[in-house]
Amino acid sequence: MGETVRKLGPGRLVIASHNDGKVKEINDLLSPLGIEAVSAKKLGLGDPEETGTTFAENAELKALAAAKASGLPALADDSGLSVTALGGAPGIFSARWAGEPRDFEMAMKKVETAVFDTGTEDFSARFVCALTLAWPDGHTETFEGEVTGVLVFPGRGEKGFGYDPIFTPDGYHITFGQMEPEEKHAISHRADAFRKLMKAHF
Repeated sequence: MGETVRKLGPGRLVIASHNDGKVKEINDLLSPLGIEAVSAKKLGLGDPEETGTTFAENAELKALAAAKASGLPALADDSGLSVTALGGAPGIFSARWAGEPRDFEMAMKKVETAVFDTGTEDFSARFVCALTLAWPDGHTETFEGEVTGVLVFPGRGEKGFGYDPIFTPDGYHITFGQMEPEEKHAISHRADAFRKLMKAHF
């Protein structure tokens, strides 16, 4: 992370993601601030290889690649599901568990099988998000957030994306997949990281 905060002003910001659900969620959070979010997919930018060993390292890799390729500030998110009984897996490999093309129905089944195979009674899990802002000159800032909860099987709800249908946040009786987007935005791991970013920038 850069030593100083470089204020982000209104204008175009590249969202270094090809995940339409994620881009929409980030755009919903940024549009009231006069920031026009444009996806890496829309600009035809490729995905760099995620060689980091943490969410923060992978977010920084993606943000820097998009900023340098586009000449614009870029925001990258690396996030995933960390399951206690699986020692934190799938973690940074959350998307990769879904294969190519992404099949999260299969990925959720994989998590379910792996959890039950441990014989555990601990269904606790957390979603983790690292957000990195990067500029074309290499300046970066990273903010991390998380939300804790429990896994439920089978999955419930069609409103989220990724692993949302199997995750019930603490204090709630419905999954992220059953929540209205506004409700999820208020409490998610991404929202937690965003609050930290906003506090630093606005």
